[in-house]
Amino acid sequence: MRRKFLAIVVLAAGSLAATGVVAQDKQPKAADVGPPPARILKMQTAFNPALPGSGEGVRIFTRTVKQMSGGSLAIKIIEPGRICPTPDMLDAVVAGDLEAAFTWSGYAAAKAPVFGVFATIPFGPGPEDMTSWMLEGDGGRIHRDAYEKLGVTGIPCGVQGGKGGGWYRGDLNTVADFKDKRLRFGKVGAEVVARLGATVVPMPPGEFFWQLQQGKVDGGEMSTPAIDAALGFDKLGLPYYMPGWQQPSAVLDFLMRKDKWEQLSLSQRAQIETACRANIVWMLSRSPNVQGLALEKLRASGVVIKLWAPELLKAFRDNTDIVLKEQAGRDPDFAAALANQRAFIAQGAGWRTISRLP
Repeated sequence: MRRKFLAIVVLAAGSLAATGVVAQDKQPKAADVGPPPARILKMQTAFNPALPGSGEGVRIFTRTVKQMSGGSLAIKIIEPGRICPTPDMLDAVVAGDLEAAFTWSGYAAAKAPVFGVFATIPFGPGPEDMTSWMLEGDGGRIHRDAYEKLGVTGIPCGVQGGKGGGWYRGDLNTVADFKDKRLRFGKVGAEVVARLGATVVPMPPGEFFWQLQQGKVDGGEMSTPAIDAALGFDKLGLPYYMPGWQQPSAVLDFLMRKDKWEQLSLSQRAQIETACRANIVWMLSRSPNVQGLALEKLRASGVVIKLWAPELLKAFRDNTDIVLKEQAGRDPDFAAALANQRAFIAQGAGWRTISRLP
């Protein structure tokens, strides 16, 4: 009976196959089981992955995405400048020449001044307050809307701490000391020092060390102490001024063209967004320690670390207020974003004052 039953089953199966009928509960083959093929996004970065802070953040972000997706989504890092110059990455994303970018919000300010609020507001919020405004206040919405107007999905993917105040030939103790000095500064900081009588010399970050070493410029800003130390600025034998009034914090962004972003699955988008938030937390937790170690290294190398004179800090602040007011008058989106940011920060000022020990 058993053999007869099996024969009937085999004949029935053959009959179904011959007529094109397939059983709906057919089990998948072994080759069909397992994670889906990996989707690989090619992402150019604005930051050398070998550098501490923002550079490390690129590697941490891509590793987190791969781990969260179980390998089904991976991001291939393309080194700075490989496909297009770093300042042009936003245009390249829009044109479709870059699939994705990891960059600094400030580069987008050339397209829309509102991005300066996320990138380089002198005497603006520090990294903790910037993060709070981005994730709990209206900063995230303003940031998203500004990128969407350009046809891009922009996700906050890191918050860098304050820069150093810069490296200079000679002492800067009074406003008069800035007159006719040739300095490298970016964005709002450049307008501020120009109002003090300095001549701003625009140049890519990669040229600053050589130009300063050769005496072609008299000084200016570079980056955080950790990055400055990694780039060997201690070998110049120049004083290092603190604090970095010109950029207390800056938002880093993951960019994709909006239509390409929407082609990703919901889970892939969620993995990237979650990895970006994790990257922000990682950068916030790492920064105090890595910057402290960098200052120790600089001092051990013989660098003299100087604090800006109160007279100069007041001059920086007063002229920053003028420059920001002028920018707000020219661009209503910038004005609205700056006012929103300041109102949010002011709301928590009382708590910060009474909650922190003297």
